[in-house]
Amino acid sequence: MTSIDLLAFGEPLMEFAEVERQGERLYLPGFGGDVSNTAVAAARQGAKVAIFTALGGDSFGQDFLKLWDREGVDRSSVIVRKDGRTGAYFISYGEEGHVFSYARAGSAASLVSVGELPVAKIAASRVLHVSGISQAISESCADAGFAAIRHAKANGTVVSYDTNLRLRLWPLDRARAIIHGAVALADIALPGLDDAQQLTGLDRPEDVCAFYLGLGCRIVALTMGKSGTMVATADRLEVIPARPVSAIDATGAGDTFDGAFLAEWLVHGDAFRAAAYANAAAALSTLGQGAVAPMPQRAQVEAFLGK
Repeated sequence: MTSIDLLAFGEPLMEFAEVERQGERLYLPGFGGDVSNTAVAAARQGAKVAIFTALGGDSFGQDFLKLWDREGVDRSSVIVRKDGRTGAYFISYGEEGHVFSYARAGSAASLVSVGELPVAKIAASRVLHVSGISQAISESCADAGFAAIRHAKANGTVVSYDTNLRLRLWPLDRARAIIHGAVALADIALPGLDDAQQLTGLDRPEDVCAFYLGLGCRIVALTMGKSGTMVATADRLEVIPARPVSAIDATGAGDTFDGAFLAEWLVHGDAFRAAAYANAAAALSTLGQGAVAPMPQRAQVEAFLGK
């Protein structure tokens, strides 16, 4: 019997966000990593969520285990490598927005292999969520991503894929080959417009959506920032307006969208309603600093939508 709404597969990263206090620049700790963020966002919307990854046997790894326990995310399949290291990143803020610096090479998560996949949990989940970053961090993770997706498809588990392009991790040609190959196996594509334009070579959002539908996806939810989200299925195309707010920090907004979209879609199966809900959740997530801390709970999203 299916007991998990959403299983997220990818790399968690400890976050250190820049703040200025009394003239000094400090970095406050928090939590990041796109699929971990997505898992937390979905759990805060009431979904039953699990995560699969590997952590180092360090204090950062222990912090993530405590985070997932607090958020009600099932982490029973998470691997802890005693002598491994949990990745981290730093956010600095400048005139052009935030700048990311990473310390993730050789992380415990990047060593995940096909043989370590929790195949029973994949089969027991309603949705498997993977991202481009999940496959970019190493060749073994790229292979494990494909194996997880194929196992999901063989067992009736819906596959969700966020293209999430990070050119620091791999060259564009390799990213295109892996990401397009994975999206072709997915049921739901969750690309961002800037990334999708680089990956597809197409400019118009309508063309991007048509491209991903043509690969074989049933649903495309293309996030376009302040321009809203374009949702496409085989028989319908619609732009769902963004919810304007006085944003402070957009870190994690796309991951919040993913988690809220999937949690809401699992309730009723309407991608257009799910996108409207997720736009609201993503907007609320920009009202604080960092990726996880400002992610809203379901009650906050529903109150915001009711205004």
